[in-house]
Amino acid sequence: MQKLVDGIHQFQKNVFASQQTLFRGLVAGQRPLALFITCSDSRIDPSLLTQTEPGELFIMRNAGNIVPPYRAVHGGEAATIEYAVVTLQVQDIIICGHSHCGAMNGVLHPEQVGELPAVHAWLAHADATGRIIRENYNHLVEEDSRLTATVEENVLVQLKSLKTHPSVAAALSRDALKLHGWVYKFETGQVFAYEPQQHEYLPLDQVVSQPRSASMKLASI
Repeated sequence: MQKLVDGIHQFQKNVFASQQTLFRGLVAGQRPLALFITCSDSRIDPSLLTQTEPGELFIMRNAGNIVPPYRAVHGGEAATIEYAVVTLQVQDIIICGHSHCGAMNGVLHPEQVGELPAVHAWLAHADATGRIIRENYNHLVEEDSRLTATVEENVLVQLKSLKTHPSVAAALSRDALKLHGWVYKFETGQVFAYEPQQHEYLPLDQVVSQPRSASMKLASI
Protein backbone atom coordinates (compact mmCIF):
# COMPACT_ATOMS: atom_id res chain seq x y z
CA MET A 1 0.00 0.00 0.00
CA GLN A 2 2.83 2.39 0.82
CA LYS A 3 4.10 2.10 -2.76
CA LEU A 4 0.73 3.38 -4.01
CA VAL A 5 0.71 6.29 -1.57
CA ASP A 6 4.28 7.21 -2.50
CA GLY A 7 3.30 7.03 -6.14
CA ILE A 8 0.45 9.50 -5.64
CA HIS A 9 2.80 11.95 -3.95
CA GLN A 10 5.26 11.58 -6.82
CA PHE A 11 2.47 12.10 -9.36
CA GLN A 12 1.24 15.25 -7.65
CA LYS A 13 4.72 16.70 -7.25
CA ASN A 14 6.32 15.77 -10.58
CA VAL A 15 3.67 14.81 -13.15
CA PHE A 16 0.64 16.94 -12.31
CA ALA A 17 2.73 19.97 -11.51
CA SER A 18 4.39 19.85 -14.94
CA GLN A 19 1.18 19.15 -16.91
CA GLN A 20 -1.38 21.37 -15.23
CA THR A 21 -2.61 22.75 -18.56
CA LEU A 22 -3.49 19.24 -19.74
CA PHE A 23 -5.33 18.26 -16.58
CA ARG A 24 -7.18 21.55 -16.26
CA GLY A 25 -8.32 21.19 -19.86
CA LEU A 26 -9.98 17.89 -18.96
CA VAL A 27 -12.44 19.76 -16.74
CA ALA A 28 -14.27 20.87 -19.89
CA GLY A 29 -15.00 17.25 -20.85
CA GLN A 30 -13.53 14.30 -22.67
CA ARG A 31 -13.22 13.38 -26.34
CA PRO A 32 -11.50 10.00 -26.34
CA LEU A 33 -10.07 8.55 -29.51
CA ALA A 34 -11.38 5.06 -28.84
CA LEU A 35 -13.05 2.66 -26.44
CA PHE A 36 -10.38 0.19 -25.33
CA ILE A 37 -11.77 -3.07 -23.94
CA THR A 38 -9.21 -5.26 -22.26
CA CYS A 39 -8.56 -7.64 -19.39
CA SER A 40 -8.26 -6.67 -15.74
CA ASP A 41 -4.85 -8.36 -15.66
CA SER A 42 -2.29 -6.09 -13.97
CA ARG A 43 0.30 -6.84 -16.64
CA ILE A 44 -1.45 -4.77 -19.31
CA ASP A 45 -1.64 -0.97 -19.15
CA PRO A 46 -3.66 0.42 -22.09
CA SER A 47 -2.37 3.99 -21.83
CA LEU A 48 1.23 2.86 -21.51
CA LEU A 49 0.82 0.41 -24.38
CA THR A 50 -0.71 2.98 -26.75
CA GLN A 51 1.26 5.94 -25.39
CA THR A 52 -1.90 7.98 -24.94
CA GLU A 53 -2.57 10.85 -22.56
CA PRO A 54 -5.41 11.24 -20.04
CA GLY A 55 -8.61 11.89 -21.95
CA GLU A 56 -7.59 9.96 -25.07
CA LEU A 57 -8.80 6.46 -24.15
CA PHE A 58 -12.15 5.37 -22.71
CA ILE A 59 -11.26 2.10 -21.00
CA MET A 60 -13.37 -0.90 -20.02
CA ARG A 61 -11.71 -3.76 -18.15
CA ASN A 62 -12.90 -7.10 -16.84
CA ALA A 63 -11.64 -10.66 -16.51
CA GLY A 64 -11.01 -11.98 -20.01
CA ASN A 65 -11.91 -8.78 -21.95
CA ILE A 66 -15.44 -10.14 -22.26
CA VAL A 67 -18.41 -8.37 -23.83
CA PRO A 68 -21.66 -10.07 -22.77
CA PRO A 69 -24.33 -10.03 -25.48
CA TYR A 70 -26.79 -7.18 -25.12
CA ARG A 71 -29.33 -7.80 -22.31
CA ALA A 72 -27.49 -10.98 -21.27
CA VAL A 73 -26.55 -9.35 -17.97
CA HIS A 74 -27.46 -6.09 -16.27
CA GLY A 75 -23.91 -4.91 -15.73
CA GLY A 76 -21.67 -2.00 -16.44
CA GLU A 77 -20.36 -3.31 -19.76
CA ALA A 78 -23.46 -2.43 -21.78
CA ALA A 79 -23.68 1.01 -20.18
CA THR A 80 -20.01 1.72 -20.84
CA ILE A 81 -20.28 0.70 -24.49
CA GLU A 82 -23.46 2.69 -25.04
CA TYR A 83 -22.04 5.82 -23.41
CA ALA A 84 -18.82 5.57 -25.42
CA VAL A 85 -20.63 5.17 -28.75
CA VAL A 86 -23.64 7.46 -28.29
CA THR A 87 -22.44 10.21 -25.99
CA LEU A 88 -18.70 10.30 -26.58
CA GLN A 89 -19.05 9.24 -30.22
CA VAL A 90 -15.85 7.22 -30.31
CA GLN A 91 -14.93 6.18 -33.82
CA ASP A 92 -13.05 3.01 -32.88
CA ILE A 93 -13.49 0.17 -30.41
CA ILE A 94 -10.56 -2.13 -29.69
CA ILE A 95 -10.90 -5.45 -27.90
CA CYS A 96 -7.43 -6.39 -26.73
CA GLY A 97 -6.58 -9.81 -25.33
CA HIS A 98 -3.16 -10.68 -23.95
CA SER A 99 -0.74 -13.54 -23.57
CA HIS A 100 -0.90 -15.89 -20.58
CA CYS A 101 -4.44 -14.82 -19.72
CA GLY A 102 -5.70 -16.46 -16.53
CA ALA A 103 -9.34 -16.06 -17.55
CA MET A 104 -8.73 -17.87 -20.83
CA ASN A 105 -6.90 -20.59 -18.94
CA GLY A 106 -10.11 -20.94 -16.96
CA VAL A 107 -12.02 -21.36 -20.22
CA LEU A 108 -9.63 -24.17 -21.19
CA HIS A 109 -9.77 -25.75 -17.72
CA PRO A 110 -13.13 -24.95 -16.09
CA GLU A 111 -12.34 -27.33 -13.25
CA GLN A 112 -9.74 -24.83 -12.07
CA VAL A 113 -12.42 -22.22 -11.36
CA GLY A 114 -14.91 -24.65 -9.86
CA GLU A 115 -14.46 -23.08 -6.43
CA LEU A 116 -14.98 -19.59 -7.87
CA PRO A 117 -18.69 -19.48 -8.72
CA ALA A 118 -18.72 -15.85 -9.83
CA VAL A 119 -15.74 -16.40 -12.13
CA HIS A 120 -17.27 -19.60 -13.49
CA ALA A 121 -20.54 -17.82 -14.27
CA TRP A 122 -18.74 -14.89 -15.90
CA LEU A 123 -16.69 -17.15 -18.16
CA ALA A 124 -19.92 -18.61 -19.53
CA HIS A 125 -19.83 -15.59 -21.85
CA ALA A 126 -16.79 -17.24 -23.43
CA ASP A 127 -18.44 -20.65 -23.90
CA ALA A 128 -18.26 -20.22 -27.68
CA THR A 129 -14.51 -19.65 -27.36
CA GLY A 130 -14.08 -22.91 -25.47
CA ARG A 131 -16.12 -24.84 -27.99
CA ILE A 132 -14.16 -23.41 -30.93
CA ILE A 133 -10.94 -24.61 -29.31
CA ARG A 134 -12.30 -28.07 -28.46
CA GLU A 135 -13.69 -28.71 -31.92
CA ASN A 136 -11.11 -27.02 -34.14
CA TYR A 137 -7.76 -27.03 -32.35
CA ASN A 138 -7.17 -30.66 -31.42
CA HIS A 139 -3.95 -30.51 -33.41
CA LEU A 140 -2.46 -28.17 -30.79
CA VAL A 141 -1.06 -30.41 -28.08
CA GLU A 142 1.19 -27.92 -26.29
CA GLU A 143 -0.58 -26.06 -23.52
CA ASP A 144 0.96 -22.69 -24.42
CA SER A 145 -0.19 -23.01 -28.03
CA ARG A 146 -3.74 -23.87 -27.00
CA LEU A 147 -3.85 -20.93 -24.61
CA THR A 148 -2.60 -18.56 -27.31
CA ALA A 149 -5.27 -19.84 -29.69
CA THR A 150 -7.90 -19.39 -26.96
CA VAL A 151 -6.86 -15.78 -26.38
CA GLU A 152 -7.01 -15.05 -30.10
CA GLU A 153 -10.33 -16.76 -30.72
CA ASN A 154 -11.89 -15.12 -27.68
CA VAL A 155 -11.17 -11.65 -29.07
CA LEU A 156 -13.10 -12.60 -32.22
CA VAL A 157 -15.97 -14.11 -30.22
CA GLN A 158 -16.27 -10.95 -28.14
CA LEU A 159 -16.20 -8.75 -31.25
CA LYS A 160 -19.23 -10.65 -32.52
CA SER A 161 -20.94 -10.18 -29.18
CA LEU A 162 -20.15 -6.47 -29.34
CA LYS A 163 -22.20 -6.21 -32.53
CA THR A 164 -25.34 -7.29 -30.64
CA HIS A 165 -25.35 -3.96 -28.81
CA PRO A 166 -27.83 -1.62 -30.56
CA SER A 167 -25.63 1.46 -30.29
CA VAL A 168 -22.76 -0.41 -31.93
CA ALA A 169 -24.95 -1.91 -34.66
CA ALA A 170 -26.41 1.48 -35.49
CA ALA A 171 -23.01 3.18 -35.65
CA LEU A 172 -21.60 0.40 -37.80
CA SER A 173 -24.52 0.67 -40.21
CA ARG A 174 -23.75 4.32 -40.92
CA ASP A 175 -19.99 3.69 -41.09
CA ALA A 176 -19.37 5.83 -38.01
CA LEU A 177 -17.53 3.13 -36.09
CA LYS A 178 -14.82 0.54 -36.67
CA LEU A 179 -14.06 -2.52 -34.56
CA HIS A 180 -10.58 -3.89 -33.98
CA GLY A 181 -9.19 -7.10 -32.53
CA TRP A 182 -5.77 -6.98 -30.89
CA VAL A 183 -3.63 -9.38 -28.87
CA TYR A 184 -0.82 -8.01 -26.73
CA LYS A 185 2.16 -10.22 -25.92
CA PHE A 186 3.39 -8.58 -22.76
CA GLU A 187 6.68 -10.48 -22.54
CA THR A 188 7.87 -9.07 -25.88
CA GLY A 189 5.85 -5.85 -26.20
CA GLN A 190 4.37 -7.01 -29.51
CA VAL A 191 0.79 -6.25 -30.53
CA PHE A 192 -0.95 -8.40 -33.13
CA ALA A 193 -4.04 -7.23 -35.00
CA TYR A 194 -6.62 -9.44 -36.64
CA GLU A 195 -6.66 -8.98 -40.40
CA PRO A 196 -10.11 -10.13 -41.64
CA GLN A 197 -9.10 -10.39 -45.30
CA GLN A 198 -6.36 -12.87 -44.43
CA HIS A 199 -8.21 -14.42 -41.46
CA GLU A 200 -5.18 -14.21 -39.22
CA TYR A 201 -3.40 -12.08 -36.68
CA LEU A 202 -0.47 -10.08 -37.99
CA PRO A 203 2.03 -7.80 -36.26
CA LEU A 204 0.36 -4.42 -35.97
CA ASP A 205 3.02 -2.67 -38.01
CA GLN A 206 2.34 -5.04 -40.92
CA VAL A 207 -1.37 -4.37 -41.06
CA VAL A 208 -2.29 -1.83 -43.70
CA SER A 209 -4.65 0.73 -42.19
CA GLN A 210 -5.68 4.31 -42.55
CA PRO A 211 -5.48 5.76 -39.02
CA ARG A 212 -7.79 8.57 -38.03
CA SER A 213 -5.13 9.76 -35.62
CA ALA A 214 -1.39 9.73 -36.02
CA SER A 215 -1.08 8.43 -32.46
CA MET A 216 -2.96 5.18 -32.99
CA LYS A 217 -2.82 2.85 -35.99
CA LEU A 218 -5.81 0.52 -35.83
CA ALA A 219 -6.50 -2.68 -37.71
CA SER A 220 -10.23 -2.86 -38.29
CA ILE A 221 -12.50 -5.84 -38.46
